Amino acid sequence: MILTLKQGATDQQIKQIEDTAKEFGFIPEVSRGREKTIILIKGENAILTRDKFEAFEAVDFITRISEPFKLVSKKWKEKTVVDIDGEKIGDKKIALMAGPCSVENMVTTMKTAEEVRKTGNTPFFRGGAFKPRTSPYSFQGMGEEGLKILKEISLKTGMKIVTEAMDVRQVELVEQYGDILQVGARNMQNFELLKECGKAKIPVLLKRGFSNTVTEFLMSAEYVASEGNTDIILCERGIRTFSDFVRFTLDVSAVPVLKANTHLPVIVDPSHPAGKREFVEALSLASVAAGADGLLIEVHINPEKATSDGAQTVSPAQYAGIVDKVSRVAEALGRQV
Repeated sequence: MILTLKQGATDQQIKQIEDTAKEFGFIPEVSRGREKTIILIKGENAILTRDKFEAFEAVDFITRISEPFKLVSKKWKEKTVVDIDGEKIGDKKIALMAGPCSVENMVTTMKTAEEVRKTGNTPFFRGGAFKPRTSPYSFQGMGEEGLKILKEISLKTGMKIVTEAMDVRQVELVEQYGDILQVGARNMQNFELLKECGKAKIPVLLKRGFSNTVTEFLMSAEYVASEGNTDIILCERGIRTFSDFVRFTLDVSAVPVLKANTHLPVIVDPSHPAGKREFVEALSLASVAAGADGLLIEVHINPEKATSDGAQTVSPAQYAGIVDKVSRVAEALGRQV
């Protein structure tokens, strides 16, 4: 349940409520907003002790959370803006993340990064050092060597690094070299990995599984948040349907639905649902029009020779064209790139 406190509630009054919650075996979480302070009381059957908390003078009213997700619910907090050294995700500005599916070597990855950096304001560089592939014979990524390349790129270009961890043993390694820890679609319900990411000191970018509902997606985010890390970025990347013309179907409706139910920022990966580079632009524009807080686009200096996902990867020139059109859509909505 959520306790909404009266304006002017003192630190001492808040502490008394926290102490009472702990006394009954519950976990209190305090959120201090600009206009109000609320306290989430976590624990089985917490609502049964409602009368104990109604007695506190500082409590204005009590709300029962009916959703299975608590910490990521919009009832708990109005809005989260993930701030990485001044680069914000979830604010008025559309956050751009771009780069190759896989880190292949220093030369091509650095060239891609330098070209991406020239385009508009792209503060985030994405690249996979660990790659989950359908075939065990496909390129699986460079591992730590790939992470070192990404770190070198970050130091040279100033861009923040977005890269994936596939296993609990890789979380600390990614945290050492990267700025945003990505959990891919195939791992959206890898609960041990999610819990480990919840202990990380850097933000988590969580992708929706291609066969998962919005509720299941939010419950996975709840796993991360329940371990203490609430800097979570949700990423819609397409779901599996009967369509046979694209790789996946981009669930554009998920963007406003998520934003109505969670305070977390929502971005879109238009590359994976497109499957073909000629569709990436249209899906990018649709995503921003639907209210997405950012885009995660696959870009390579030479897409035809990319080690993985070359068909859906755009060139730096194509990326520049996409950003130009996206900026116009954003401007029409009172936002910017």
